[in-house]
Amino acid sequence: MPPSLTGPFWERTLQRWNAVCWALYGLLAAAIVALDPPGEAKIWSLVLMGAVAGSYAVVVRFPRVLRPHAYLGVLVVALSGLAYLRPGYAALFMVTLPHFWIFAGSWRASVVFSGAGAVGTLATSVLRAGWSAEFFTSNVVSTLIVYAASVLIGIWVHRVVEESHERARLLAELERAQAELSRAHQRQGAADERERMAREIHDTLAQGFASIIVLAEAARSGLGRADGRSAQQLRSIESTARENLAEARDLVGSARQYGGAAAGSVAATLRRTLDRFTEDTGLAVTAELAEIDCDQQTRIALLRCTQESLANVRKHARASTVGVVLAQQPYGVELEITDDGVGFETGRSRGFGLDGMRKRLAELGGELAVTSSLGDGTRVWAMIPLESEPLT
Repeated sequence: MPPSLTGPFWERTLQRWNAVCWALYGLLAAAIVALDPPGEAKIWSLVLMGAVAGSYAVVVRFPRVLRPHAYLGVLVVALSGLAYLRPGYAALFMVTLPHFWIFAGSWRASVVFSGAGAVGTLATSVLRAGWSAEFFTSNVVSTLIVYAASVLIGIWVHRVVEESHERARLLAELERAQAELSRAHQRQGAADERERMAREIHDTLAQGFASIIVLAEAARSGLGRADGRSAQQLRSIESTARENLAEARDLVGSARQYGGAAAGSVAATLRRTLDRFTEDTGLAVTAELAEIDCDQQTRIALLRCTQESLANVRKHARASTVGVVLAQQPYGVELEITDDGVGFETGRSRGFGLDGMRKRLAELGGELAVTSSLGDGTRVWAMIPLESEPLT
């Protein structure tokens, strides 16, 4: 079967047409045997019919043995020969016209082969019967009409088939693109989840371990003193380790949907964090924390921003005082954390913590601004719109 005519519809159509062709070939051969007088013309007519039928059988079953264009060449020769040997060729020409469109491969080749068949049958008919007005009206006109109709119908069918194949190709491309997009979404989802887990680990476990290290070093250096400071530091180490263990269980087991912040108001949550920071570092902390009603995600984001900012103060700022302001504005909730430390050049900051804060706030439609300069301390400003939906 030609590649352009594949699919269940065309398979069923061609099977029916094959049955019709074999029936007509059989009837025409029987008519030649029964009606034609004995002689050389009868023999050659049967030979030509046998050549057409045999070639047709081979090209249908074994197209690699006999190419479709070779079959069409045999068909043109047979039609021309039969038209020369006997009248009534028009019936065979009309029966075989669809073959020119089925096997030619393109509409241009179909027009050429079918045109050659029409010209050949007309020319050999003129040689057999001679030119006359009756021949012109009964044979030439009817043959040209049939040929013209077949050309128009054939071109239309080829256009329909080409459009069908083009739609099938576009649909296949769309399916491949959708499959690739789905895989890309899965990969992006996995990457986003890894980034989220990395951010959570950095904001919880890593900060806790850093705090434990600092407290352990301080406790070790003060073991010889009797002021009880080392004991307090050891209790802080134990408390921090227990909190880190709880954080780890939350991250691994997803015990809470968003994890990391105890139930209660955001002000109370931040107050506990600031008290712990003062206890561990001895730095003076001033806080103005408004009671704000917000959802769990917003409370966690504010807590993580506070924890990251305080961790940076502890590690880098060499500050003596820290100020924290939590306020609700008409456009959302604001968190401001300032220190009087050594400051830094914000353009050179490439830390994971600041980048993680920005991404966490962006997921909630918020924003982060960090201002600092050498010797002038640092200001961290975070804003989250309370009414916005999380970005996806």
